[in-house]
Amino acid sequence: MTQIFGLGNAIVDVEVNVEDSFLADQGLPKGQMTLVDSQQVSALTAALDGSSMQRCSGGSAANTIFAAQGFGLQTSYTCKVADDINGHYFLDEMGSAGIGLNPTCLSTEAGASSGQCLVMISNDAERTMCTDLGISATLAASDLHEQALATAEVFYVEGYLSSSENATEAAELAHGIALAHKVKTAVSLSDISMVTIFKANLQRILGNGVHSLFCNEEEALAWASTDRLDVAISELKDIAEEVFVTVGARGSVIIDGQGRRQESPGHAVTPIDTNGAGDIYAGACLAARCQGADAVDAAKFANHAAAYLITQYGARLKTLQAYAELKSAFA
Repeated sequence: MTQIFGLGNAIVDVEVNVEDSFLADQGLPKGQMTLVDSQQVSALTAALDGSSMQRCSGGSAANTIFAAQGFGLQTSYTCKVADDINGHYFLDEMGSAGIGLNPTCLSTEAGASSGQCLVMISNDAERTMCTDLGISATLAASDLHEQALATAEVFYVEGYLSSSENATEAAELAHGIALAHKVKTAVSLSDISMVTIFKANLQRILGNGVHSLFCNEEEALAWASTDRLDVAISELKDIAEEVFVTVGARGSVIIDGQGRRQESPGHAVTPIDTNGAGDIYAGACLAARCQGADAVDAAKFANHAAAYLITQYGARLKTLQAYAELKSAFA
């Protein structure tokens, strides 16, 4: 039985190190995600000609589901890819991990391309992303496997879907199915650009509330239009029974099911690449919760996992075994 049913974009990340001056020259807001088209990605790639680049499967919710699978859960993922090199690369990696995929995940649309994200890593480990959703933007309600969702423990969806009308509708429907079958819904706000540009669609996805909400401090402050985290958290806890706000090296702030605010300290590490930190945090937290941990203990494990991830390049650990070893090291 699927324990976590994920819904999100299917993206292949291409990572490259850049100077802050490159971001300034290209007019890219450092540390944020910008939606672009394939021509813009090609132009940026050309401007980076000669730089060393590394490919890996990505997509926020996909990273979270991959982590949860690695931490011992049985998961599934609903997405859309094209019949191209990136699409098959993504599906092979997810399938090899034992993650169930929706029957309609591979599109046969002629000329379509799979989603890709250029991840530009600054010297301070901040990541600036330019994402071309490609065929992933057509993810729709018809791609949902209702039976798999209805029998899951948790439905997890990324806030990035709010940038697509089709995907927002799919997330809304999935949330409704989850409610009807008493499946807990967990949502990540994903990125400040989603909060500032697509908040109305995010509100549709959240509906009348969810069980768990994940975000970072910047996203929380933007959601509540405030510079005070306590004010932001007060607003967020009206949306979710449990709220997990990551606050960088300081760790995370948790609002548990009883409405109590608690803090879980971070770990002193030297970051190399922060890409995927929030994704593995959510995956570790949900895995721990499904395996019986309370919210605070789950956050402790999630801080541990995120701190480890950012000491290396890439939004995921290299193998499923690496996730199992990370979990063992925490225990």
